[in-house]
Amino acid sequence: MSIEIKVPVLPESVADATIATWHVKAGEQVSRDQNLVDIETDKVVLEVVAPEDGSIVEFLAEEGDTVLAEAVIAKFVAGAVAGQEVSKEEAEAAAPQAAESDESNDALSPSVRRLIAEHNLDAAKIKGTGVGGRITKEDVEAFIKSAPAAKTAEPAVVAPLGERSQKRVPMTRLRKTIANRLLEAKNSTAMLTTFNEVNMKPIMDIRKQYQDLFEKKHGIRLGFMSFYVKAVTEALKRFPEVNASIDGDDIVYHNYFDVSIAVSTPRGLVTPVLRDTDTMSLADIERNVRELAIKGRDGKLTVEDMTGGNFTVTNGGVFGSLMSTPILNLPQSAILGMHAIKDRPMAVNGQVEILPMMYLALSYDHRIIDGRESVGFLVAIKDFLEDPTRLLLDL
Repeated sequence: MSIEIKVPVLPESVADATIATWHVKAGEQVSRDQNLVDIETDKVVLEVVAPEDGSIVEFLAEEGDTVLAEAVIAKFVAGAVAGQEVSKEEAEAAAPQAAESDESNDALSPSVRRLIAEHNLDAAKIKGTGVGGRITKEDVEAFIKSAPAAKTAEPAVVAPLGERSQKRVPMTRLRKTIANRLLEAKNSTAMLTTFNEVNMKPIMDIRKQYQDLFEKKHGIRLGFMSFYVKAVTEALKRFPEVNASIDGDDIVYHNYFDVSIAVSTPRGLVTPVLRDTDTMSLADIERNVRELAIKGRDGKLTVEDMTGGNFTVTNGGVFGSLMSTPILNLPQSAILGMHAIKDRPMAVNGQVEILPMMYLALSYDHRIIDGRESVGFLVAIKDFLEDPTRLLLDL
C-alpha cells in the first residue's frame, strides 16, 4: 500500500518550511512512528514520523528544499517488515539501475553540494545510493571517511605553511528569522537601556539554608531564575505599561503575566514562554524553566511553547557576561538582562564589605514606557531581590 508523506499543517504565522534532515534512505526499513525527516520552520523543528512499518520508495523533496504546508515530500510503502524481502517493484523503485545513476547525479541537494564544496571533492567519484542514483549526504560522508585509506599509497601533498581557508555555510531559517527580528527591533522602536545593581547575598543565603529541604520536597533544585521571574511578575503588576505593547496606534494592556525565557540552543537563541507566572510557586517556575531548557536543547520546542509572552528575561550571566544591553523581543516593550554575580567591595553603613553583586539591565521601548516607569520597575525588581520577604508580604 502506497502512502504519501506530507508536510504537517503549519501555524498561521509560518508561510513555508525547509527540509532540514532526512533520517532514512530509500528502501531502508523503518518502524511505525520512527522519525523520517526534520522540517525546520521560522520557529521550531517539526518531525514527520512513519505512519506504518515500511520504507520510503521515492523522495520528492531533498534537504534544503523549501516546502509548503501539506506538500507531498515522499512516497511510502507500508507493510514491509524489517528483515523481509521487499517486492521486485519496490526494489526497482528504491534502487534503480546503475545506468540511470549517471543521469541523476547532477541533481544534488543544497546540503550535498555544500558538503562536497567544503571538502573540495569530485562528485563524479562518489557513488550515489539515493533515488535514481542520486548522491546523498551519507554517501559524501562515507566517501570522506574512506578517502584517507584510499590515498595512503599516494605521495603525501604538504600544504604550504600559512595557507588560509574559509567556509561558507547558509543561514538556517531560525538564524535568518532571529537576524530579521533583531534588526526590526532596532529600527522600529525607540529603544533605551537603564541599569542598576543588586546585592544577591540575601537570596544566596536563602538558597544555602533551604536548598536541601526544597529539593527533597519538590524534586528540583532551587535556582536563581525562579526568584528573577517572581520578582519580574510582581513588578509587572505595579507597572502595567511594561506589561503592555503597541499595536498600530493603540496600546494593548495585558491583564495576564506570560514571561518569555531566553534559552540558548544548538540552533540559536529562542524564547519559550512561561504562562500565568502570577499563579506559579518557585518550584513551579523552576520545573517549567528546566522543562523548556531541555526541550530547547533537544529541539523539541513546539509552536505553542514559543507563542506569546509579554516580557522577556535573559540571563547572560551563565556565560560570564558582566553587563549588556539586551535587544527587545518584539512585539514586547521591555526585556530584562541578568548578569554574572561577582564579589565586589561595597559601602554599607559607612563600612566596606565584600558582597556578591549583579548588574541589572532593562531595555525598553521609550514610545510606551517613560523614564519614571522604567526606573521604578527596575528599582522594584532590585528591592524584591535584595529583600525576598517583600515577595511573601506583597510589599
